[in-house]
Amino acid sequence: MNDVQEATSPATSLGGPATCVSKVELRVSCKALLDRDTLNKSDPCVVLMVQTNGQWTELDRTEVIKSNLHPVFAKVFSLDYYFEEVQKLRFEVYDIHGTHSIGTRDDDFLGGVECTLGQIVAQKKMVKPLLLKYGKYAGKSTITVHAEEISGNNGYVELAFCAKKLDDKDLFSKSDPFLEIYRINDDETEQLVHRTEVIKNNLNPVWEPFKVSLISLCSCDEDRKLKCLVWDYDSRGKHDFIGEFYATFREMQKISSGNKVTWDCVNPKYKQKKRNYKNSGVVILSDLKLHRVYSFLDYIMGGCQIHFTVAIDFTASNGDPRNSCSLHYINPYQPNEYLKALIAVGEICQDYDSDKRFSALGFGARIPPNYEVSHDFAINFNPEDDECEEIQGVVEAYQNCLPKIQLYGPTNVSPIINRIAKLAAGDGNIKDASRYHILLILTDGVVTDMADTREAIVRASYQPLSIIIVGVGNADFTDMQILDGDDGVLRSPKGEPVLRDIVQFVPFRDFKTASPAALAKCVLAEVPKQVVEYYSHKAISPMCPVRDLLTPILSPIATTPTE
Repeated sequence: MNDVQEATSPATSLGGPATCVSKVELRVSCKALLDRDTLNKSDPCVVLMVQTNGQWTELDRTEVIKSNLHPVFAKVFSLDYYFEEVQKLRFEVYDIHGTHSIGTRDDDFLGGVECTLGQIVAQKKMVKPLLLKYGKYAGKSTITVHAEEISGNNGYVELAFCAKKLDDKDLFSKSDPFLEIYRINDDETEQLVHRTEVIKNNLNPVWEPFKVSLISLCSCDEDRKLKCLVWDYDSRGKHDFIGEFYATFREMQKISSGNKVTWDCVNPKYKQKKRNYKNSGVVILSDLKLHRVYSFLDYIMGGCQIHFTVAIDFTASNGDPRNSCSLHYINPYQPNEYLKALIAVGEICQDYDSDKRFSALGFGARIPPNYEVSHDFAINFNPEDDECEEIQGVVEAYQNCLPKIQLYGPTNVSPIINRIAKLAAGDGNIKDASRYHILLILTDGVVTDMADTREAIVRASYQPLSIIIVGVGNADFTDMQILDGDDGVLRSPKGEPVLRDIVQFVPFRDFKTASPAALAKCVLAEVPKQVVEYYSHKAISPMCPVRDLLTPILSPIATTPTE
């Protein structure tokens, strides 16, 4: 709408090394703002700042609302919430003058407030006075921030509204209608959910479709009342009321192919005064699409199995296993680094695999009976069945394998990545979320076949597979960071990018003094996101979707993961 200008800004994320607990949506409104304009009221906009490493940077901003000292902003701020971090936020309110840029004059600043995301989440609704520079109160101005957690069980609905035969409120032209939808909370307060754009000079407007989370729309309660208001836009902010109606999400679901849901748009004053008054127009829901957002747990609880494979580096650079200085030395009193990493990661993964059988492979060694170099062999020496019973079975196979092989080289990991990717591709062709693969590669140095490895990872990024590489020993692993897409997008030698980031690399030495849980938390932190990204890209739902608060929605409407 014309009084809701987009004040664009560089959007950043509140990311961090910790695992995101959940997403939080923040909605903002203000009351009794200072009036900085001579002829009109202030045109407020709220800028959200976040503190990172002691520096304040802009995260996002609301739309500009023309000539309004009590604005209710439609913009929703979406932030990642980390329980274990102090996430400092600052809300700054400005009076915008014609352009989208924030003014530098003191009289453009209407007030600000600092807080933490934790404070807002704890209160759910935070009301604070706005402060000018040097801590001076901005009159009686206040800012209200509502927080709502967006759980993994949530979804988004896409709605399309239009109207017909709306009342004409303008003398020399037709009305300029826009629609507002408010959710009525348990305490009878009203929360703005969405405000459409303005359709100029039109009594039969067709508004743009919009997406809104189900928790925002109706708090995941399909019978919660929604108050819908239709206005005739006025450039001075004095919008003319056309009419209102009440709806619920359950009513909206009655839409089906060819059948639209309609409501009479009623002006209560006209209804009281006019005997034959019917309505001030009709509002129509012309389309409804549900975009279901699935979480990692939705897939796991739906029956997705995590198949765990470990690949162990048996190159000569590890040192003779009989020597106590070797990385493969079997100390009867303490596991070596290979075993520590294997047990730490494997013990978590085994909880997600019902048969508790894990593939255990080796590379870079000469193996019996002919002692030819192999970069892809079963450490139990059974090529027909490379699986071991539970993590303890993998440990025993590793210990039994060492005396029978000759450590050699080079450090080629692409053959094993290609093998597991091919296996995952077979599962990927099933078109259900039944099996996802995790490949743990334990190596003491930089891979020799880097080009082939990059190519293999790019190919594997299209399959249900995540790769964890743990660097064992004290080698320089700088070049291995290339494989971890954190510093940029990994590309094949031909320049093709990965479809999704599937590699996590960590040097074991960073966790030598930490608990095994710390290593596992670090290397497995990305896996839930990678699982969801794969199945979302393929538009694959969990096999047995977890029962929703909105279960009836899921049957008549096709559900697809949101992009």
